[in-house]
Amino acid sequence: MRSRRLDYSESTRSALVDSAVELFTKRGYAGTSLDEIAKRARVTKGALYHHFSGKQALFEAAFEQVESLVYDRLDKIMTGGGTPWERALAALNAFFRACLDPAYQRIAIHEAPVVMGWERWREAEERCSFGLVRSGLQALIDAGEVEPVPVEVTARLLFGALSSAATEIAGSPDPRKVGAEIEDVIVRMLVRLRRTEPDVSIG
Repeated sequence: MRSRRLDYSESTRSALVDSAVELFTKRGYAGTSLDEIAKRARVTKGALYHHFSGKQALFEAAFEQVESLVYDRLDKIMTGGGTPWERALAALNAFFRACLDPAYQRIAIHEAPVVMGWERWREAEERCSFGLVRSGLQALIDAGEVEPVPVEVTARLLFGALSSAATEIAGSPDPRKVGAEIEDVIVRMLVRLRRTEPDVSIG
């Protein structure tokens, strides 16, 4: 059986991360203090330091939570029903919708490269998202939906395009319009790779 102390510890940590996500989204990293985060989470600052070494560690936990929510949503689509092509298009659409979310924009796109440093942020992004892009592309090739392009190189190009797209959307005065335009372009690029005739050797 789980102990009450463990349950309390996990609920405290969860409250702190939720508080951090909300405040970092509203005020940014520089405009948010640990005192405010602890107060909103209804815990002491000592409890905060029990779980996190400081503000950057708490930011990274907030980043991880925001990224994980998007990853889980996309992973569910990529492993769900429909053809690989339908799943790929649905996942793209879900990704571009995620880019409109204020928490994802502020924390994962705007703030993370500065707070975590570009290299660590890029590594974290690849850890969360690149595998989905690569596996999705491989599934399209295996199903005969697209031409048998080099998977690693093509996946990295697609991943780079999606990362740039997220930055463009987050920095736009009209993110919804820009997101729709970029989604259309990415889909057109994928259509270029699609087989015009089914591969009878597949399946």
